[in-house]
Amino acid sequence: MTMGGADTQQGASRILTALLESRTGQTLSEGRAWRMETALRPVLRDHGLADIDALTARLLRKADVMLEKAVVEALLNNESSFFRDLQLFDMLQTQILPHLHETRANRVLRIWSAGCSTGQEAYSLAIQLRNGWSRWNGWQIEILATDISGRAIEQATSGIYSQMDVQRGLAIGDLVKWFEPHGDDWRASPELRRMISFRQDNLFDPREPTGEYDLLLCRNVLLYFTPERRKTVLTLLGRHSHSGSVLLLGAGETVIGQGDDFIAHGDFRGGYARQTAVTAQHVARMRRAG
Repeated sequence: MTMGGADTQQGASRILTALLESRTGQTLSEGRAWRMETALRPVLRDHGLADIDALTARLLRKADVMLEKAVVEALLNNESSFFRDLQLFDMLQTQILPHLHETRANRVLRIWSAGCSTGQEAYSLAIQLRNGWSRWNGWQIEILATDISGRAIEQATSGIYSQMDVQRGLAIGDLVKWFEPHGDDWRASPELRRMISFRQDNLFDPREPTGEYDLLLCRNVLLYFTPERRKTVLTLLGRHSHSGSVLLLGAGETVIGQGDDFIAHGDFRGGYARQTAVTAQHVARMRRAG
């Protein structure tokens, strides 16, 4: 930023933070705010702007929609990796997916990866399913993966990842089996890409999810929202789940104090179950009794 003093810097930061929140519902944590200037450097260059002050001045004129979109994209955190939190994916492989296989009598498995970023989570799920395909052969499997970032969804849809990307969490056996060389990069096989429907969508104005999902993942997403917005997202997830659904959040996230749509799952550590009307009535009685 220019040497306009702390007040000028704080003013610019407030403008950019407000833009991000109005477009995505996300708030900028202190850790992300201090990296703001670095994240926006390509935007400044591409739009011929000298500094952050020049950027915010143009934003205030509200006449450049493409600039607003570029700023929001730059400020979004698209951090992701394959099989992120290996303990959770072990539980999926050994407990949750076998449970869903046993209980879904209609042989339909519907999965929603909400806030999928650049797609590694969805591809990790697809790899797990394909590696155990003898179990799922004959099933109808749908994986919906949504994110507010158009740039992230574009990469996810392409299935193209750098050498550094695939080295983060992807076993060499899965890399060789399910990815193909693509120049200096790697591309997910057609079998994997066909399993997943990647869509750009906003959790506060959703258009893509339809019906109910058996497995819902919304990991490391809620932590960017205010408590009120977290409740809104959990209500949305509850609306698209059923009594047998399993919800998985990030390691530092919880449904406690975030509404009454989900409760801790009785079988899967760290997982959540849709709260039924009977359970909700019981909880209400316990609260009144307390």
